[in-house]
Amino acid sequence: MERSEIPIREAAVEDAAAIARLLHDFNLEFEAETPGVEELTRHAERMLGAGEMTVLLAGEPPLGLALLRFRSSVWTEKREAYLQEFYVVPARRGEGIGEALLEAAIERCREEGAAWVELNTAESDVAARSLYRKLGFTNEEGPDGAAMLYYEREL
Repeated sequence: MERSEIPIREAAVEDAAAIARLLHDFNLEFEAETPGVEELTRHAERMLGAGEMTVLLAGEPPLGLALLRFRSSVWTEKREAYLQEFYVVPARRGEGIGEALLEAAIERCREEGAAWVELNTAESDVAARSLYRKLGFTNEEGPDGAAMLYYEREL
C-alpha cells in the first residue's frame, strides 16, 4: 500500500471505542497492564470531548493510532507536543502505515504550533526506534551525544 493511499484522520468522540481497542491491544502485545476496553473507552470519550488529547487514526477500520498531548512550554512561546501512544496492528506492520501515521502526527504538531515533539519507547522496540530515527527523532543531547533517558515513578 502506498503511503498516499493510507487514509489518516483525526478521531472524534465517536471513535473512542476503536481507540480503546487499539490501546488495549497495544498493552496486551507488550505485556503491560490495561484497565480494559470499557474503561479506556470512557477515558477516551472524556479526553476527546474536553480537547485533552488529539488522536490520529490510520485506515478504516482503524489499523493504527497516534495519540498526541499538547501543553504550554516554559522554554518558548510555542507549545510542546508529546506523542504519548503510537501503535499499528501487528498484522499490518511493514506496509507504510506507521510511517504515514507518524508523518501526519508531526504535521499536526506543526499545525498546533509546537516547537518540538517528544516521545518515549522501550529499548527493545527496535522497529519503532528505527522509524523514529528515520523521521528525524533523536535520543541524544548536547555536543557529546549523551543518551537522553526517560524516568517514571508511579504515585
